[in-house]
Amino acid sequence: MANIGRVATILFVLFFGVMAPAEARPSRCLAMANTFPQAIFVNQPSAKLDEGEVKLTFAGHSTFLIESPKGVTIATDYSGYTGVTDLPQVVTMNHAHETHYTDFVDPRIPHVLRGWNPQGGAARHDVEVGDVQIRNVPTDIRSWSGAVEPFGNSIFIFELAGLCIGHLGHLHHTPTPQHFGMIGLLDVVMVPVDGTYTLNHESMIGVLKSLRARMIIPMHYFSANTLAGFLARLDETFPIKTHASKTITISEETLPKVSTIVVLPGSHSFYDED
Repeated sequence: MANIGRVATILFVLFFGVMAPAEARPSRCLAMANTFPQAIFVNQPSAKLDEGEVKLTFAGHSTFLIESPKGVTIATDYSGYTGVTDLPQVVTMNHAHETHYTDFVDPRIPHVLRGWNPQGGAARHDVEVGDVQIRNVPTDIRSWSGAVEPFGNSIFIFELAGLCIGHLGHLHHTPTPQHFGMIGLLDVVMVPVDGTYTLNHESMIGVLKSLRARMIIPMHYFSANTLAGFLARLDETFPIKTHASKTITISEETLPKVSTIVVLPGSHSFYDED
């Protein structure tokens, strides 16, 4: 296991080394790749987050609002909607469909992180915003014609409050060993489970087994039936729990025995189609 951690670190340095600023915060996800994550979920979110807590709110589709202990707010796969009135300080986007990005970002949002590079090549992000470190691992996507668009998607990783949280975006293919090495070990992962536009269910379950995140939050499904179809394919490796609220507060405390699927209720899709 120690070798895996060292390999992950080497791969990350080779891939991001020329882009990461010299003062960048070391990645906890990579540093702990030879240990185990420690994430639990708390039944009721607190009004004010403690130092070791992170609040996640499922806004719908593949958009989550992430809130850090120091008040940094991040909207994932941002298309102009977060489910709250206040603007987030950071938005991440993926170049899949218009439901995952917008070209018209409010100029008051200071940090706009595109998961693709409009100038070509791979997007590279390794930034620190308050108490949050954000980086990305680029992957390919399919265009509507079926052609491969290199580096059109990014897996965004958020490191805050001692936790590593990953958002798979619009994942279209199984990550390579190099991808997994650059991701590191996650405590929490948001995963698209539509099974058609993104990776099929069987392959996505394989990805989750490789990631070994202790909390797995389904997203990007278009009906309760689609979600049920994904959940029905899971074996006993993944216990399933339904949370009472679309908002959940997580913290680093004790290690769950196995990876757990946590379904957040609410707007599974705020669009009629993708």
